[in-house]
Amino acid sequence: MTTGTTFDSTKESLQDILRDIRSGKIQLPDFQRGWIWDDNHVKSLLASIAVSYPIGAVMLLETGNPDVRFRPRPVEGVELNLGKEPEWLILDGQQRLTSLFQALFLGKPVMTRDLRGNPVERWYYLDIQIALDPEADQEDAIISIPADRKIRNFRGEVIKDYSTTALECEADLFPLPLVFDFPALMAWQTEYLKDGNPQHHEDWLKLGQEIIPRFQSYQIPLIKLSKSTPKEAVCQVFEKVNTGGVSLTVFELLTATFAADDYNLREDWAQRQRELRKEKVLRTVQSDDFLQAISLLSSRKRRMNALNEGVDPKRAPAITCKRKDILRLTLEEYKLWADEVTEGFKRAARFMHSQHIFDARDLPYRTQLVPLAAILTFLGNKADQDGVRTKIARWFWCGVFGELYGGAVETRFAKDVPEVINWITGGSEPSTIVDANFVLNRLYGLRTRNSAAYKGLYALLIKDGVLDFRTGEEITLQMYFDDKIDIHHIFPQKYCKENGIDPKRCDCVINKTAISAKTNRIIGGNAPSVYLERLKKHSGINDKRMDEILRSHAIEPDTLRFNNFEEFFRKREAALLDRIEKAMGKPVSRDVSPFELQQEFNDFQTDNDEIAN
Repeated sequence: MTTGTTFDSTKESLQDILRDIRSGKIQLPDFQRGWIWDDNHVKSLLASIAVSYPIGAVMLLETGNPDVRFRPRPVEGVELNLGKEPEWLILDGQQRLTSLFQALFLGKPVMTRDLRGNPVERWYYLDIQIALDPEADQEDAIISIPADRKIRNFRGEVIKDYSTTALECEADLFPLPLVFDFPALMAWQTEYLKDGNPQHHEDWLKLGQEIIPRFQSYQIPLIKLSKSTPKEAVCQVFEKVNTGGVSLTVFELLTATFAADDYNLREDWAQRQRELRKEKVLRTVQSDDFLQAISLLSSRKRRMNALNEGVDPKRAPAITCKRKDILRLTLEEYKLWADEVTEGFKRAARFMHSQHIFDARDLPYRTQLVPLAAILTFLGNKADQDGVRTKIARWFWCGVFGELYGGAVETRFAKDVPEVINWITGGSEPSTIVDANFVLNRLYGLRTRNSAAYKGLYALLIKDGVLDFRTGEEITLQMYFDDKIDIHHIFPQKYCKENGIDPKRCDCVINKTAISAKTNRIIGGNAPSVYLERLKKHSGINDKRMDEILRSHAIEPDTLRFNNFEEFFRKREAALLDRIEKAMGKPVSRDVSPFELQQEFNDFQTDNDEIAN
């Protein structure tokens, strides 16, 4: 290994690599998925070797680093004594090396798949005549034969038989596993030449001089990562080079690390995930979210321990949940926090219910659950106190309407946990509250559920006690699911189109509210004045009660009764901003809307036209 570097570029013979695979010197890390190449892939690979074409580099990781411990497993087909420790692990090249090992070194039929994905067993041969023909397509020279070396037609009748060495020689089919089995190779040569056929002598001479040596001397480029390579670098390298394999997430790598200590992280998470998914709002929580929350709490504990020991705050471990830091989690730390963090996510679900967010699809940001769960885990029962809950709600809504959790958010998570905890105990406002900003113009861009602020405003309306247009009932958790509550237009799209209302205004969140599926069918594409009368008649609602229902949605009733879209839009815009301000606990920018500017411009133009005339 080159001094001062974590890797070395070299090359080794195919024969030596396959021999090391058979001995167990080279194995696979357990996070690698199984061998999946089909018959055609194997034939194409063997054809490349037969003509000395490159098949790409292989990457190996040296074992022996106590911080990068993966449970090893042998390459498919290799049988090893229990406990055989490898010297190298295959990071990239598993499919190629497994294919070559099974086809050339195993001495058994290769367990692969046909084009339809059906399992088949195959031996691989070289068609001597095609291989020696310079004009032929060399991929055609690689032949795969069933395990019994007999080819049958659709009726199951044997039409070609290569089940003995004599029959192989007669058909000019050379068994490729013999290239590395020299005694068997000599025996096959004797059989091939014993008939004294001059053409056989000539062909065998060319085969022995040109084709077989290409296999025996084939060199594979190797990139060898030394045992000093950090775990996070292994993860990053694997993700970049192993495009044909399974994506190596932090969870996968940590699973492999814990497996070295006989702990099945995958099984543990599967059980916790089933438990968390009982809450509809947690159904999209991922394994990495869970690990990030544990990392935040573990790193906070490490930092607090260091500070208590008098370590300079600038030198104390940071609170963090970046990938490299998650990879540093020990099994002991995971076990210490896993149960508590599971409860923390359940607390987060209850908090979301208190904010009238009942379903994962209505979560403004799934990512915000991570710091929330960590904070609630730390606070425990204290989080149920009204004053504490109020502060957490304000932090939450500032994150939503400030739209602060949409990108790379690990740094914000690391601030959230200590800052919110400190704020709750009397400290200053956290960065998320200070940084949050909402402006009037943002309302006009909120048109679909893809926006966190759109979903947040929807939840705020339900939280503030909106009443169903038809039943007059408050939209609760039970009603939300039973009546299929969703966001629908107040002035229907059809009405807006027929009356020349700007589609951008029609489709923005100002013209939408929480309405049940049944109520929305009654509304249809009718003018508000028409559907209000239908709803009143259908449900026996008087004008006074209908006014209460509409105002619960921040709608001024007369604007709907008289189909006054302009007045409706202006007043609801102001009412929604009031609710956002209340949730964030800070003022929002109320600059003139682009629609008002356009109206002023239109009025100005009208006045000028009148003066000109």
